Formats: sequence, structure tokens, C-alpha cells
Amino acid sequence: MQTEFESLQARLQLKRLPYRKNDVLQAWDAADSYLLNHLATEDIPAAGSQLTILNDSFGALALALHRYRPTAISDSFLSRQATVDNARLNGLAIAHVALLDSLSLPDRPIDYLLIKVPKTLALLEYQLHSLRPLLKDGSRVIVAGMVKTLTANVWKGLEALIGPTRTSLAVKKARLIFADVDPQLQLPSNPYPVHYRLENTDLLISNHANVFSRESLDIGTRLLLQHLPDNPAQRDIIDLGCGNGIVGLLIAQQLPDARIQFVDESFMAIASAKDNFMRAFAGQRQAEFIVGDCLSGFPENSADCIVCNPPFHQQHVIGDHIAWQMFQQAQRILRKGGELRVIGNRHLNYHLPLKKLFGNWHAVAGNAKFAIIKAHKR
Repeated sequence: MQTEFESLQARLQLKRLPYRKNDVLQAWDAADSYLLNHLATEDIPAAGSQLTILNDSFGALALALHRYRPTAISDSFLSRQATVDNARLNGLAIAHVALLDSLSLPDRPIDYLLIKVPKTLALLEYQLHSLRPLLKDGSRVIVAGMVKTLTANVWKGLEALIGPTRTSLAVKKARLIFADVDPQLQLPSNPYPVHYRLENTDLLISNHANVFSRESLDIGTRLLLQHLPDNPAQRDIIDLGCGNGIVGLLIAQQLPDARIQFVDESFMAIASAKDNFMRAFAGQRQAEFIVGDCLSGFPENSADCIVCNPPFHQQHVIGDHIAWQMFQQAQRILRKGGELRVIGNRHLNYHLPLKKLFGNWHAVAGNAKFAIIKAHKR
């Protein structure tokens, strides 16, 4: 794996999170290099400029621009932690980078708004809505992405919320979009978070912009909700990769004595899960809401049941490494006899890693597209 990243601003050692042995993916892409080259040769920020960076995957932009003391905003815990780890790896003071979660805002006007296009364009829409009041006439807005990620909706969003756009030539399959701030633009209302009534219940579900299936119940979760764990002996239950928390919330309703922990690496997911849980129980029941790297840091033998719908992508990268991490950590954290219950697309064949790690697996339910399986710790 290539770990040395060189730009005109800095030479850095950069690693991805989660760490994987023999990882073939690097912690930056051609769009990072293109943007940094532009800022070093054609549009050099003046000393003291306020730089705000959105969706920097593993710290390449924030650390290359470290001398400007930038603000880096991300919805990903892994992105934030990778920036911290990579700063330490390169002997840089992480205090010089203001690390904000996706629901927080800088405390002063922005001179340069530097954006990596996220996988979920609703997140970009929310970010543009939220940060638009901090832009001034003359603020520079530059969007960087691989050409395949720069869909027509990216342009439409920029022109609707920022102002006129122009684009660079493509270099190594990357492109830059420049948006001019139009002070006369009438900003529409921010549509996020969105809400819907959960079918067959009186629950109002709130979803921030980067939450999976934010506008309705997805078909996989719909199946899982029909086959939730219901053993009253299971007292410590984890909704892993919880998203908006519907799974853990309904488990809590049917197991009133259970202690539920909601875990996700998305700040918006955890905010949504907490909002939904507290509304459902009117603040009369407690749960834990944890933004983190899967089950890293959880004590061994501390859970009776873990339920998860593993993601099969990390940002724009598709793979099963997150699922493997979840299954391995679950095997360590479950008590003897504890259960891991998983739902996934049939073609992902999750029964194979469960058989390897647990020595057993059992089919719970399924349909033409999805399978629910479980394994017990022996």
C-alpha cells in the first residue's frame, strides 16, 4: 500500500482507517492532489484565511493545509480519527485543525470552502444549506471529486444554494468545480432532518441528511423488524451500525428490561437514533448512543445479543471489510451463548464468515433478496 502522499504544500505519511493488513487502497485520491495543486499554484490563500474543509476522507487536505489552521467538518468518526492519527504520524499539532462533526458549524466567516463530494448528495445539500450564511461576497467555493462522482445533481445543488458554477478540465479522472457566491440568491428552507411515520406504529422517525434510507423504511430493515430477537434473558443488546435506530428502538419496546446500546460511525446516524429513542419513550427510558469504530473499545464478554445490517461500502469504496470487522469484534464481545443476528443481501454470503468465526450459523428468515442469519458464541 502506498502511504507517502506528496503535494506542493507537504510530504505526508497517510494511512486509512480501519487499518487492514495488506491494504491496497491509499488514503487520498487524484481529486485531493488536484485541489491542493490548484491552491498552491493558481489560487493561493492569503495568510490568515479561514479555510473550511468538508468530507476530507483521511486528513490529506487538512494536514497538507495545516499551516492555515483549517476547520475540517465530517460526518465520519473514522475520518476524524484518521486525521488525528495521521497528524501524530507526521509530527503535526492536531490542535491546529478544528475538527467538527457534521452537525456543528465554524464560529466565523469562511474565506475558502473546500468540498470533497460525499457519497450521499443529501449530505452535500445539508452542508451547503448550513454553511451558506457563513459565506461572503468573494468567498471561494471549490468542489473536488472524481469525475464519476460529479453528477448533474452536484451542479444543480451548487447553483441553487451558492451561485453560478464553472469547471476545470479533468486530470487523472478528477475535476474541480468553482462556485461563485451570489449575494442575491434566495436560499430555500433546509429540508433536513426529514420525518416519516413508521408503518404500523405511531412512531415519528427523524432522519438527518446522511442517514441511510432517510425518507422511508428500507426493505431489508422491514424484513428484519419482523424477526427481531425476543429472548427476555438477553439484557445487554447492541444495535451495531444502527442508522436511525429503528431496530434497537423496537427491541427496546418488546424487551422492557433490556439495556440497549446504539453504535454507528456516523454522527448524524447517532443524533437521529437518540432523537427517535427519546421521542418514543418521552425521555422515560435510558440508552447509550456511541459514535465509534464498530465495537472497538468495548469490553470482552459484555453483550448478550448484537444485531447488525453491515454496510458494504466505505464512502465511495465497496468491500466487505467493515462486515468482517463487525463479525470479529462481535465474537469477542459476546458472552458465552450470546447471539449475533445479521441481515444482508443474499449474494454477500455472510454465513461463510460466521461459520468460520463462530463455528455455527442458523437461518432465521429470508426472501428472494435478503437473508437473516444468526450465530451463537460457544
